[in-house]
Amino acid sequence: MTEKLLRPLRTRPWPERWLTRLLGAALAAAAYRLCLPWDLRNRPELEGSLTETTPVTALGVVVLALVLLLLAAYFGRRDALAWPLLLVAVPPSALMYVSFHGHPEPPDAAVWPLAWAFFTLVLGAWVLIASSVARRFRVEAVDEEWLLRAQR
Repeated sequence: MTEKLLRPLRTRPWPERWLTRLLGAALAAAAYRLCLPWDLRNRPELEGSLTETTPVTALGVVVLALVLLLLAAYFGRRDALAWPLLLVAVPPSALMYVSFHGHPEPPDAAVWPLAWAFFTLVLGAWVLIASSVARRFRVEAVDEEWLLRAQR
């Protein structure tokens, strides 16, 4: 069973390949939705309070980072290098864009485009690094007949 789960996707039939990719993208989006709250605006703790709070917790960010790291390593080991970027980094980035864009701010105070660009670049870089490291541990199938013919 584990051999089937770790075999390169290019050797699998196309329905299994695409369902695995779709499941990976859905898991990345679900992890973002579960670990980070949808509303990222700062708001006062109490009515009239000067102290603001955000619903994002350090535990949520760490859990999200670990889940995305594991997904990137899994797809980096099983698929081509561009797929982990598309499957693991794009869904959270798209959800973050929708979340930031859903709360309009005055034009002079809109820092969300910079925050979104920064976090998207950081997320994409870490996904590429994790998938590249995971590719180092991939075992390629050896064509034994070719080796036997070469020895003769």
